[in-house]
Amino acid sequence: MFAKTKTFYGWYVAISCSLVYFFVNSMTLFVPQNLFPRLMEEFSVNQAEVSLTVANTLFYASFLSPLSGILIDKYGVKIVIRIGIIIMALIYSYYPFASSIDTLYRLHILMAVGLVMSGLGPNVIIVSRWFRKHRGKVVGMVVASSSLGGATMPLLISPIVNNPDLGWRWGFGLLAVLFWMFAVIPVYKVIKPDPESMGLRPDGDALDVEEEVEAKDNIPLKDALLSRALLCLGIGSACLWFSIQGLNSQISIFFEQEAGFTAQQSVLLFSVLFWFSFIGKFGFGALSDKLPKRTVLLLSSIVLFFGSLLLFDFSGSQIALTRNTTQLSLFTICFGLGFGGSFSMIQLVAVETFGQAYLGRILGIITLIDGLGAAYGTKLLSQLAVDSGSYLMPFGVVSAVTFFAIINVLFIRPMEAKTSQKN
Repeated sequence: MFAKTKTFYGWYVAISCSLVYFFVNSMTLFVPQNLFPRLMEEFSVNQAEVSLTVANTLFYASFLSPLSGILIDKYGVKIVIRIGIIIMALIYSYYPFASSIDTLYRLHILMAVGLVMSGLGPNVIIVSRWFRKHRGKVVGMVVASSSLGGATMPLLISPIVNNPDLGWRWGFGLLAVLFWMFAVIPVYKVIKPDPESMGLRPDGDALDVEEEVEAKDNIPLKDALLSRALLCLGIGSACLWFSIQGLNSQISIFFEQEAGFTAQQSVLLFSVLFWFSFIGKFGFGALSDKLPKRTVLLLSSIVLFFGSLLLFDFSGSQIALTRNTTQLSLFTICFGLGFGGSFSMIQLVAVETFGQAYLGRILGIITLIDGLGAAYGTKLLSQLAVDSGSYLMPFGVVSAVTFFAIINVLFIRPMEAKTSQKN
């Protein structure tokens, strides 16, 4: 039925995967960290203690990612993503009823299970099967959806969260209802694991057109695991995620406590950062259809680095954190663009470098490494802020780690297939 329609069914799949990732990633990582100031007030905890919520998710998700990759390669992405989306729906439904910070800790650990089964990896695998010629744009669209969630969801629930008669519980509860409608239903009713399951070809090519098999799909798993490409991509992505997630987890607190912004102004700046992250994910993804994806990852990493430098005031004899509204606005733009581009390009570089044959396991390994980076970044930066009483040192660490990421990206080289068959 769908094969006869004018619109390639892969676009419905891409939109549905975007919706799923829009909700899953933003409700797991970005909405909670935007609520950190409110959670600190209600549960009487500091930056390090409240940051442990998201850090728990990132830490456990990193170790579960390889297992998720193995399950996808063995049982299929369809089964894995369906189980994962139900797990997330149940957790989100209970989240507003959390009575203590310890309850939130446990919920965020459980989120890790659902995240690796219904988050970035499964959705990238699905759309990568449906598209080849437009893979950069489509993957960019999917990963951009999480930034769109980070930009819109805090603003959507802000009037509820900041209403003393309602608060963050009602705000998150609203998102939980929307999740059942716009994430769970598409997974079960729209998303198909690959075009072949519907008698189609990637990009909507005719059935009688011989399918071009990418050379990278024939790279043996052992060669991929022992390659310099995987080592450099893993370290580079870990450093990038250390900086991205670590800074994002603390930026709302910084805006309110050190930069002197109101809660509403902080939400607005946080939203601007994610709007430009959205632009960066889609824009750099589209650019990667024209340029080597490793080159585009390098460009986005450089943009991220210069964005981090905008947090500092270098005009005096000593380095200090800026409180200049214009400069902080430029920070949200530049860091957001670099964040978005790096986010999407890590996945695309993996597909370009290693192919589809063992993509579940490869992405699982990369997610393990960069998840640890993200978790450690969240934990370390929050603890440094508590110990030093300022975000000067934590944000300095962000800039240094981002620069190290750039060095690793420079050493990523494409692999050559040594055999025409899988090991």
